[in-house]
Amino acid sequence: MKNTINLKYINKLAIPALISGISEPILSITDTAIVGNIPINAVESLAAVGIVGTFMSMLIWILGQTRSAISSIVSQYVGANNLKAVKNLPAQAIFIVTSISILIIISTYPFASQIFKLYNASSIILDYSVAYYQIRVFGFPFTLFTMAVFGTFRGLQNTYHPMIIAMIGALSNIVLDVILVYGVTGLIEPMHIKGAAYASVIAQVLMAAFSVYFLLKKTPISLKPNFPFNSEINRFILMVLNLFIRTLALNITLYFATRFATGYGKTYIAAYTIAINLWFLGAFMIDGYSSAGNILSGKLYGAKDYKLLVALNQKLIKIGVLVGVILAITGFVIYKPIGLLFTKETDVLNQFYSVFWIVLIMQPICAIAFIFDGVFKGLGKMKLLRNVLLLSTFIIFLPVLYVLDYFNLKLNGIFIAITFWMIARSIPLLINFRKQFIALAKNS
Repeated sequence: MKNTINLKYINKLAIPALISGISEPILSITDTAIVGNIPINAVESLAAVGIVGTFMSMLIWILGQTRSAISSIVSQYVGANNLKAVKNLPAQAIFIVTSISILIIISTYPFASQIFKLYNASSIILDYSVAYYQIRVFGFPFTLFTMAVFGTFRGLQNTYHPMIIAMIGALSNIVLDVILVYGVTGLIEPMHIKGAAYASVIAQVLMAAFSVYFLLKKTPISLKPNFPFNSEINRFILMVLNLFIRTLALNITLYFATRFATGYGKTYIAAYTIAINLWFLGAFMIDGYSSAGNILSGKLYGAKDYKLLVALNQKLIKIGVLVGVILAITGFVIYKPIGLLFTKETDVLNQFYSVFWIVLIMQPICAIAFIFDGVFKGLGKMKLLRNVLLLSTFIIFLPVLYVLDYFNLKLNGIFIAITFWMIARSIPLLINFRKQFIALAKNS
């Protein structure tokens, strides 16, 4: 273990993790940009992609928490120089989560219409939402499988191979989106929104296939589940359950934001879809350093190196805020062109431009929250993360949202409420970390 962690060492993990992380929002943004420019019912198609994207994100984030739990446990055992004790845990975790994902498909596919009516979708938007979801949901098990493999790689302090896999997925999705949505003259008929769904599924299958290849080729971890369960399986399940509740709270925030935007009309949900996808992109760019915090904090915690853990946290906060400021400045520089990338509809653009500034100014705040999320996941403190999300969602976000809706602020109200939500997520984690680990660092 190094006695210092410098920027070069952090970047060695963070930059590949950043590239890997942004592949997820790039999949959604690609669908958004390409679908938003189709010649038939572009606004309705864009709205449907936004609604389904919110629901799919909920499913993926809830069950995808296996990535953080696996990463936390494996990295702590790497820090304690005892990887052998958990070598069979990843395969068992992957078996559990992929089995659950199949049950999710079975239980949601027949009820897609009823699900998206809960998001205020109706008429053409509802029809498009159902058609898009009933194709895209079949990529769900492959996505969860890939995320669990990524968690294993992260625990092993390896972000390079997940980056390669994610790049393959993102690039293939972009190419397939263009081909399947718009068609190829004389070869493939334009499939419009269904083409976007097929492109996502194929990209997810490719990522899962390359995940198998690299894990078996580059690590000592097997994908064959063997029993009895590893002794850490109970801690793993408890972590996942806490993160499950936490992610439910997170998705309640996104559900209400999407529901309110949809209720304001198709122009508003289309503009919201563009803005929230750009918010996700910014979040995942900062998440590269959050991932580095996750990976390194778990290893340092396992090694009981509290001084270095505190130094790591301080460096990550400075880097994260700097990245957030750079993202905000970049967004203001390309304020007008970025909207035109997604749609040419004047009404949609006007609504988007009226709220995009809020998305930008909250980026440094988001950086602090996301960095601490990563650090505490690495430490395995999932109960604390759960409680903070519950507090920020039910005590802060929802009351602020309803008050601002009462004053008819519409999309501005939604994104102001999200800003307060992010502040409420960051401050308790900052206080808790300083309270716990600064004292340990001084005494170690």
